[in-house]
Amino acid sequence: MNLTEILLESRLVAIVRGISREAAVTAGQGMTDGGIRLMEVTLNTPNAHQIIADWRERHEGQAYVGAGTVLNVSMAKEAVAAGAQFLVSPNVDLSVIEYAVEHGVEIWPGAMTPTEIVAAYEAGARAVKLFPMASLGIPYLREIKAPLDHIPLLATGGATLENIDAYYEAGAAAVGLGSALLPKEALASGDSTQVSARARAFVEAATVRTGRQTTRLGNGME
Repeated sequence: MNLTEILLESRLVAIVRGISREAAVTAGQGMTDGGIRLMEVTLNTPNAHQIIADWRERHEGQAYVGAGTVLNVSMAKEAVAAGAQFLVSPNVDLSVIEYAVEHGVEIWPGAMTPTEIVAAYEAGARAVKLFPMASLGIPYLREIKAPLDHIPLLATGGATLENIDAYYEAGAAAVGLGSALLPKEALASGDSTQVSARARAFVEAATVRTGRQTTRLGNGME
């Protein structure tokens, strides 16, 4: 199973940005205990490469670790050297996609417009990150999925426990989770159990939505 298949099965990617290496220990433990299978640390986070390496060592066999905010090929190479198993970017850089495809590394580039989404997909990305979802909104996702329903979209930005079901309902193949997944007080106090409880709630929300879709498909309703 490649990581895009795991993305489409689990329907979640956890995104960590701007936290300390110590807080990342709490975050990683809590997220994996809560059932998160894909964890991303953005490369504009201090000590990002060390966090990637730490997570690989600590959570091998529990979760897959990736790098986000990959803006060029040099950053992609450094991330992979640090242990990144998948790459995520906020933009469509064809040279980065080409590098990832050639080296067998999953990449989910960020795009906003139909032109960008199709270009990323045709360049070899198996899923495309729709970004910034917090600004684009659910109606945009629903509208863009109508002509592009063959392209899996990872909707990133603005998702919470209260609205995540609307993301799936509008057509998101998966959702990127940021601050809503990691309570600041839990990271500050090193409380991984609070993080795991929040992670588990998101995992359950994704599982419920997947179950609903499977049921409807089985009943011939979609």
